[in-house]
Amino acid sequence: MKWTDTLEIAIELMETHPDVDPKAIRFTDLHRWVVELPEFSDDPERSNEKILEAIQMTWIDEAE
Repeated sequence: MKWTDTLEIAIELMETHPDVDPKAIRFTDLHRWVVELPEFSDDPERSNEKILEAIQMTWIDEAE
């Protein structure tokens, strides 16, 4: 899984952190949780605010 796989990442985060409100998440926590996903294999340094925001928005959309 790479940073660009926003839908896959969002689904994994929903399953891994079911009690988290994605609207209230800090990007530092989001970054850490993505990097900790077992299937994640991208460079942690390649993320940025735009990528994290895309993941967060996808997570919000999937949660609704």
